[in-house]
Amino acid sequence: MTTTSFPARPTVTLIEGDGIGPEIAAATVRAIAAAGGQIEWERQLAGMTAAEQTGDPLPAATVASIKQHQVALKGPLGTPIGAGFRSVNVTLRQQFDLYANVRPTVTIPGVPSRYTGVDIVMVRENTEDLYAGVEHYIDARRSAAESIAIITRYGSERVIVYAFEYARRHGRKRVTLVHKANILKLSNGLFLDVGREVAQRYPDIVFDDMIVDATAMKLVVAPERFDVIVTMNLFGDILSDLTAGLIGGLGVAPAANIGDAGCAIFEAVHGTAPDIVGRGIANPTGLMLSAAMLLEHVGQGDAAARLRKGILVALADVTTRTGDLGGQADTRGYTDAVVRAIEA
Repeated sequence: MTTTSFPARPTVTLIEGDGIGPEIAAATVRAIAAAGGQIEWERQLAGMTAAEQTGDPLPAATVASIKQHQVALKGPLGTPIGAGFRSVNVTLRQQFDLYANVRPTVTIPGVPSRYTGVDIVMVRENTEDLYAGVEHYIDARRSAAESIAIITRYGSERVIVYAFEYARRHGRKRVTLVHKANILKLSNGLFLDVGREVAQRYPDIVFDDMIVDATAMKLVVAPERFDVIVTMNLFGDILSDLTAGLIGGLGVAPAANIGDAGCAIFEAVHGTAPDIVGRGIANPTGLMLSAAMLLEHVGQGDAAARLRKGILVALADVTTRTGDLGGQADTRGYTDAVVRAIEA
């Protein structure tokens, strides 16, 4: 894996997104500044807003900006219904070969949840599998369709290596590879075989594998037995939302999409929430936590730590949590609390 060296004050592409995106992006930019994050923002469009304003859900200017700056922060995006992109998010990941989707899920004091002590990192292959887009109708009447899962040795190895390297860098002890090789013996079997080969290079890290349905069950019965999970695109998409549910939901779940050349997009993984747009009650926590990951990525770890501190303090108090988390604050009140905690 190669990395990019960022300047002391890098320029980051900011895609505010659709729905509540501009509201949570404004809160996040304010919190980053309070934490001492040294970032220049270049605002670009994507999603429904871009389609409405430019006729293109992923304008060339946005792609060029990410290509130039190599890092972006992105709010939730809508995808226009009809012909064109299956998903702007999927297109971005494939266009920039952001092969590793990284989703840390950690119990947050004060956030309502049925669980305690959850600390799981989901590493999801981000460019292959059923999301490769190889599908078609198999007859003229469109009475049946076929989707093909593409699993390559190259794609499998690089994401599994990423998971082990992440575990080693962060002092993690176990990597669990999730698959369905008992049924999908060739495609999932290849992923598992590669995982076993890669694991031999990391004798300091415990490796095991688990069938995906058993994983789903054990995540809700005993989530504490998991540390780092690595899996394919479809399973990772499903299980990463499940793990977010263990800590309070998508509103408090950060995410990063990482490529081999240092390019990365950090994002909110929840939806655009059109029902609360403009009401000032949106929860910016997920995007703020993703921004902390961004700050670490560009070498500003101290600012990331300050930002996380402010978030955790604000979430611990019912008067400063947002209403979706059982709190009493609106977006501004919550952001004010984050900033106060940072500056305390």
